[in-house]
Amino acid sequence: MSALIQTFENVGLNWFIPFLRLLRGESPSEQFRQILLNIGVPILAMLIFLGAWSWVAGHVKVSFGSVPGPAAVWAQAGVMWDAYRADRASEADFYVKQAEKKKTFLAENPGGTWKERKYSGAPTYIDQIFTSLKTVFAGFLIAAFVAVPLGIICGLSKVFNNAMNPFIQLFKPVSPLAWLPIVMIMVSALYNPKDPMFEKSFISSAFTVALCSLWPALINTSLGVAQIDNDYLNVARVLKLGWWKKITKIVIPSALPLIFTGLRLSLGVGWMVLIAAEMLAQNPGLGKFVWDMFQNGSSDTLAQIMVAVFTIGIIGFILDRIMMILQRAVSFDNATIR
Repeated sequence: MSALIQTFENVGLNWFIPFLRLLRGESPSEQFRQILLNIGVPILAMLIFLGAWSWVAGHVKVSFGSVPGPAAVWAQAGVMWDAYRADRASEADFYVKQAEKKKTFLAENPGGTWKERKYSGAPTYIDQIFTSLKTVFAGFLIAAFVAVPLGIICGLSKVFNNAMNPFIQLFKPVSPLAWLPIVMIMVSALYNPKDPMFEKSFISSAFTVALCSLWPALINTSLGVAQIDNDYLNVARVLKLGWWKKITKIVIPSALPLIFTGLRLSLGVGWMVLIAAEMLAQNPGLGKFVWDMFQNGSSDTLAQIMVAVFTIGIIGFILDRIMMILQRAVSFDNATIR
């Protein structure tokens, strides 16, 4: 049971811990108080929010009708899920029919060349979620590969840190809306293969995410390296470790908790930036979905935008939990991470 409680603590699911402590026979009054605090209060707050939302939906009229309430938004979520399932069924049917046609073709034309075709249905809402995840992880990885090495050098060299500081202070607050046109122009100029592996809109969105999300990782990595105990660095000198061994054996392990703090913040920033980038770059994903629904301008599409808002929030929460688990796995002081 203790291991299970520790697991829930590590993944940030503290709501369930009082139930486990009750099963273990610990102070029922204290556990019920924790259940009320951890679960009862949030549920009450959610009910108040839903009530206020329903009231606003019933009293506010917009140009294309009424504001959808919670029930309408839930109904649209069901419609979008049904559309996804119908599309998957159509896709499976397409490939079954293609296999039958291929079999017939090869029977009639032994040795003939059959050209496989891909299913060309429009991307569903679920498909766009996965496209957004692919884009944000591409941007996040680019940011991490740039920010962590630069942060290590900044932390080790005061001269390099002073050289980088003006750029960090200058570019850190720049909005993705300002970066995106520049990135799109550069991508159009530099990326023109005959058989492109990635769409230009995907590359533009990913690099915009990277440009906006690399700063937290860079700053925290630099801070983590700068705070390494001098005794560790002296040990490296005494042992006459080479530069690479010093980095991999002393610097990175010592700074890893703050490096992960920066990466966690960077992923959160990247997820926020992604929606704006996809809207403007017209890269398939949640941002483009929101923009397309806005252009349609109906009560149903407004409800679908609200579904997207909740989806973005839930995925952002899950990504943060995943990074927190990784951060705790490499941190020496788990109690400080929430």
